[in-house]
Amino acid sequence: MDKELGKQLSLLGHKTDYRQDYAPEVLEAFDNRHRENDYWVRFNCPEFTSLCPITGQPDFAEIRISYIPDVKMVESKSLKLYLFSFRNHGAFHEDCVNIIMKDLIRLMDPKYIEVTGFFTPRGGISIYPYANYGRKGTRYEQLARERLASYQG
Repeated sequence: MDKELGKQLSLLGHKTDYRQDYAPEVLEAFDNRHRENDYWVRFNCPEFTSLCPITGQPDFAEIRISYIPDVKMVESKSLKLYLFSFRNHGAFHEDCVNIIMKDLIRLMDPKYIEVTGFFTPRGGISIYPYANYGRKGTRYEQLARERLASYQG
């Protein structure tokens, strides 16, 4: 592993410890080596699970995270462990999507980010919450408005 990355990351290349409840502290970031470029990074988590906070029943979803990085980027193993930490956490679908987005904003301060949850049906209804953010006072703020207005789930 690159020595500089090794200083920034503590999870990659080590034994995996799966947390049993919501754990934003497992998220790790590393330096973006291509700050001069705007580019998309997308993660798909097709096996996301959380618990209904009322019934305790499991909810299943595909979570899609897309962002335009600035200085920092999320490390994928830490993201996997973070998303796994929702497995025994009670939160509504909309809460999961917004919590994930806000935690990643705190971690990375991206130029732009969006998080979509494609939750499987329960009781015959599917829910597809979407949340996004564009850095205030920049063209990414306008991008966020445009993408939110055109969101079709």
